[in-house]
Amino acid sequence: MLVIGTVSILFGPNANSQVVISLLFGDKLNSESIKFGLDGGFAYSNLSNVNSSDNHRGFNLGFYFDFDLNEKSNLFLHTGLMLKSPMGTDGLAPYSLDNAGLDSTYKNGTVNRQLKYINVPLLLRYKFKNHLFVEAGPMLGVMVKATDVFYATVNEDKDQSYKNNVTDQFNWFDAGIQAGIGYQLMKGNGMNIGFRYYYGLMDVVKDNPSDSQKNSSYNIYASIPIGAGEKAKAKKEAKAKEKQAQ
Repeated sequence: MLVIGTVSILFGPNANSQVVISLLFGDKLNSESIKFGLDGGFAYSNLSNVNSSDNHRGFNLGFYFDFDLNEKSNLFLHTGLMLKSPMGTDGLAPYSLDNAGLDSTYKNGTVNRQLKYINVPLLLRYKFKNHLFVEAGPMLGVMVKATDVFYATVNEDKDQSYKNNVTDQFNWFDAGIQAGIGYQLMKGNGMNIGFRYYYGLMDVVKDNPSDSQKNSSYNIYASIPIGAGEKAKAKKEAKAKEKQAQ
């Protein structure tokens, strides 16, 4: 996982690099007790104690590992590296940019606060016999960048924008609790689909004199195993042959 994370960061946390790395390492990283694959989906996030009018919408993408902790108890550890993990909120009121021209342009507009993180989930998962599962645990995050995007309407809705880098105003580290429910297709060997909710426990604003602003996020996701289904099927067939031979 460390090798994959390092390579991904060096070559950029984008979809193309992640897919290439998955194809290169996916089959080799699967074993009888470990499943590896791509994890991604839609995220709807917000910040507490801010006067915003809408959730921030984004797309999560990264890698996951499912570690089989005990085959008899159906317990797994779900972890990985979410290289693209946006949070924030939309519809904030504009503030002064210390520039008369910009302030005049955007005084009647709105601001979308975009917080970009690299997140590491550490979820304990229990899988039922019908392939439904529940999961819960901590998630740790490192902020990559924070941007306030100002929007104004000149001729069409939000046809003018300005990006203000506010990374230095936010804490670089975040931590919280995540919980979810999902279902695994193909009799437990295929893609996972599910829903997760994240609630941050830390104030994201540096030296904040006001009420704490904490991340929260709803996630609709799909986890696609790389080579795990075929390997699992082959192992089951091999075990069946061994039993017949005994």
